[in-house]
Order: sequence, then structure tokens, then C-alpha cells
Amino acid sequence: MSLTLLGTILIVEDSPSELELMSHYLKESGYNVIQANGAKEALEKALSNNPDVIVTDVVMPGMSGFELCRSLKRIPATQKVPIVICSSKNQEIDRLWAMRQGADAYVTKPYTREQLLRAIKSVAI
Repeated sequence: MSLTLLGTILIVEDSPSELELMSHYLKESGYNVIQANGAKEALEKALSNNPDVIVTDVVMPGMSGFELCRSLKRIPATQKVPIVICSSKNQEIDRLWAMRQGADAYVTKPYTREQLLRAIKSVAI
């Protein structure tokens, strides 16, 4: 049985175990996955790979997921790419702040495979 690729997802996550788990969920569901373990690497990969959706953590060394959101929305080549924030920050203020920074959806950790896929499908064009 061959899987039709649903699209390319760029995952930005500094925790190797989280990155692995998320990649597994998405690959198993038919997505092509690109990994970045920090925001600076994510910016480069977003420009060179044209992902369909970007899923990012918030708390990362160097540049936060919120800052990454702002940067991506400022660059013409990436400003229309939907962004899903995946964070352990579960306060309403965090969710609102994420949307103000340009995020299109917000998933809190720990999440189920279904919650992650639903968030991606809700923003995918």
C-alpha cells in the first residue's frame, strides 16, 4: 500500500525525543517531514524547502517559537505558510500571544497524535 504524501511539514523542536515522536506521527500519517532543532535552522529550511505547514516549539535556545513566528511572517516567501505552535505553555495568554505573533493553531503538550493531526489539517491550505 503506497501512501500519498499529504504535504511537507517542517518541525522545529529542540528536544530530540519530542522531535522523534512528532516526526513519527506525521510520517506515519503520510506527511513528508523536515526537522530543525532550532529557530535559526528552521528559518533556513523554511526558505529552502517551502514547507506546507510549520510546527514549532516555543521554548528553545537562541530564538523562541514566538520570535520565529514573527520572522517567518515578515519574509514574503514564508509569510503565508501556516504555523502550528506546539508548547507545554497551556495558559490562555500564551495561546493569545501565539496568535498575535502570527500562529495559526496552538497545541499543548502532551498531545495525542489526533490532536496534532487535527491542528495541522485545520491550517493546511
